[in-house]
Amino acid sequence: MQRILVFLVTSLVLPKITVGQATDSLVVDTLKKEHSFKKAMLYSAVLPGLGQVYNHKAMPKGQKKAFWKVPLIYAGLGATGYFFVSNQSTQKALKTEYTNRMEGNITDPKWADYDDEAVLSLYQQYLNQRDLSIIGIGLVYLFQLADAAVEAHFVGFDVSDNISLRFKLAAPARSSIGLGVSLNFR
Repeated sequence: MQRILVFLVTSLVLPKITVGQATDSLVVDTLKKEHSFKKAMLYSAVLPGLGQVYNHKAMPKGQKKAFWKVPLIYAGLGATGYFFVSNQSTQKALKTEYTNRMEGNITDPKWADYDDEAVLSLYQQYLNQRDLSIIGIGLVYLFQLADAAVEAHFVGFDVSDNISLRFKLAAPARSSIGLGVSLNFR
């Protein structure tokens, strides 16, 4: 009988005491979790434009959205990638043409109007343009990374009607003109 009484006390009373202790020490975090700019940059580093989509999903309703930047990012990467491929293939064709001319082999009729120095000059020009398109790809990539990070910082930024900025012309004297700036917080 004593065992049954101990069993009932431990099974009915003890769990209520431990639950009561656990709920007393439970602290609820009321602060909204901050939007991570590191996560936005990581997403954009893995797949260009994904950080902008991540920022778009976190923005409150009614604010400007960031998803419209994704086609611009891919247009920039596509254009600079196209120029890279085009310049690379032309540069390789000109290099082959120049080596064929130096060895006395048959040349491509596409480059028949150019002498050896002109072919070498064109080769160098397309080589430089290829290098610039590589720099362009890198700049577009870095720009979209920076854009994702900056946009992530401003996801929680409050732009409401209670803040206004007004410019008005002021003429304090007849011989001078000024500009007045008024910043109002309501």
